[in-house]
Amino acid sequence: MIILLFLSYAAIALFQIPSLVRKKLWRELVAFCCFLLFAFIFSLLIGLGVKIPSPLMLIQNKIQDPLNLHY
Repeated sequence: MIILLFLSYAAIALFQIPSLVRKKLWRELVAFCCFLLFAFIFSLLIGLGVKIPSPLMLIQNKIQDPLNLHY
């Protein structure tokens, strides 16, 4: 499973990065690499069975607490 995950992200990188370099889109390349790395780490943690909290809970807490909205 982990090897398949690594191969799929490597294929995405090998497909996208050369065109960004060829077009000299450096900012887009940095943004793409950051998002790809974040997605890879997140997918790897899920693949390894690490329990990851829902981002929705964080968003709800940040909105409900300052506005004093409790259901």
